[in-house]
Parts: sequence; C-alpha cells; structure tokens
Amino acid sequence: MHKVFFTQSVGERSAHSQNPKAPSKSERAMVPPTRLPRWIKVKSSFGPNYQRVKSILKENGLFSVCQEAACPNIRECFEEGTATFMILGNRCTRGCTFCDVIKAQPLALDEEEPARLASVVAELKLKQVVITTVTRDDLPDGGASMFARTIELLRRQDNEVNVEFLISDLRGNWDALSLILNSGVDVLAHNVETVQRLHKRVRPAMKLERSLEVLRRASNFKPRPVVKTGFMVGLGETFEELVELMHQIYETGTDIVTIGQYLRPSPAHLPIERYYTPDEFKELARIGTEIGFGHVESGPLVRSSYKAFNQSKKLLSKAC
Repeated sequence: MHKVFFTQSVGERSAHSQNPKAPSKSERAMVPPTRLPRWIKVKSSFGPNYQRVKSILKENGLFSVCQEAACPNIRECFEEGTATFMILGNRCTRGCTFCDVIKAQPLALDEEEPARLASVVAELKLKQVVITTVTRDDLPDGGASMFARTIELLRRQDNEVNVEFLISDLRGNWDALSLILNSGVDVLAHNVETVQRLHKRVRPAMKLERSLEVLRRASNFKPRPVVKTGFMVGLGETFEELVELMHQIYETGTDIVTIGQYLRPSPAHLPIERYYTPDEFKELARIGTEIGFGHVESGPLVRSSYKAFNQSKKLLSKAC
C-alpha cells in the first residue's frame, strides 16, 4: 500500500462536495503551502542554454507558456533549446483558478508576432514547434487567424517542420476551429483539465461538453491531425471520476492523453487536495492504454507540452 499525501481543503466549499464553487482568494490564502513529496523533483540548475533561450524570447518580444504559467519543467526544456511559444500576448480573458497566466484586459493584437516567432524558430533551428495561446474572448475568432498565419510563415521557411497547436475552446466558434484545422497543423491539442464535477471550481468560464466537442470535431476533420488532450489530478476528484473522464475523451476519437499532478503556483490559487503517487500515475496510464488511446503520458510532472513530440511521433509516423 502506498501512502497518499493529502493537503488541507477549504471549509464548506471543499472540492469533495457536489459541483463546488472555487473558494475566494482570501480563503485560498488561508491554506498554507505544502511540502512536495519525495517523488516530485524539479531540476534546480540554470545552464547556459537556458539563459540563451530566455534571452532570444525576450529580445524578440515573444512569450512562452513555460515562463508565463510557471511550468516546473522550464529549466529542463530551455536547456534542451526548446520552448512552447505562447501567441496573442500574455494576458488571458478568463479566470481559471489553477493557472498562473496573467488575467487582465488584453493589449492590442500584435500583427508582427507570427513573423517574429518564425524568425526565432529558424534561429533556434527547431524542427518541432509547440504553440499555445492565452484565451482571447475579446477577438471574434478567438485568435484563430493568428494561428493560421503563424503556421503559414513557419512552413514557408521550412516545409518539414512539425507543428502542434494547443488551443482554447474558442467559445464554441466552429468556423474558427475549422480555420485552425485547415492550416495543416500536425497535432491539435485542447485540454479538458479536470472532471465534470470540478469545472466550476477549476475553470468556471468553460464547460467540459464544449471541450469534448472541440476534440470530437478535430477528430472528424479531414485531413485529420493527431488529436490530444490533458488533465490534472489532485484537485479533489475521485479515481472513478478520472476513469469516467478518460472514457468520455476516448469517445471523441482523441489519440493522446497527458495526465499530471496539479502544483499550486501561489497562495492565490486553488489548494492541492492530494498528491498522487508514481504507482497511481502508472495505473492511470495502464487504464488509458486499456481503454484504447494511442498514447498516454502520465506522471507527476507531465504537462501537455512537455516533450510533446515524443508523445506524438509514433502516431505522426503512421500518418505519413
């Protein structure tokens, strides 16, 4: 039997109740930080390539989700010369309670951003590129045209570059989704993040049904990209709810699922309800594989964009 690490939950709005709302910031701040279990080890050193990638992004006025969302893998990925680019600025129009990206009124659209991103990809000599975005509900197409323009410029300089997009739900704008899918993207990702019962608590402006529809439409699109999603654990869900979520995802036709431990960015964010053990992550991967997914990436520090093309390379090779 493996020890399960629990943290303090928040009063009557505990994540274990039915359809719980998110606690207020003051309530969240009352929950003290917790010590990470021994199996969660984040690389602490900063190598020379880390500083190089960070400087190149800064000099070109580009953002990475690695920095903006306080990803625990940033040192490792930057040191390997990779980054997940974040377009459409760094201000999100939604208020998800788990995410460290800035919530604020977005700045004006930067029409030169795609060209700068393409230039940096060439400078870093990348053959595989992951691009995500803040949610831009202020834009009629949610930023879909900027995704399409970015991949156009990337393929203009290197027709063989593999591109993964990690997109928002676009508020259910299916024409905008079609624009992104028509761009020729290799991997289309959209994260469901959590189980049905916890959506109000974790991402109140979104709906699981809409996210599943994004995945379903991407899976049915021709030409079809590899379709991917991810979710977190440790927010108060039950193991049975996670299995149910995987079945819901599989029914959409999704190929890849990533599963990682939620880590609280600050006291202003949702508290961690529990830490899952390595054996539990292995069991989730086993169940996902048994359900039928093409690939399941499951582990404490797994994130959707972490070593993304290691997740999809087999499926991409089959599509060639």
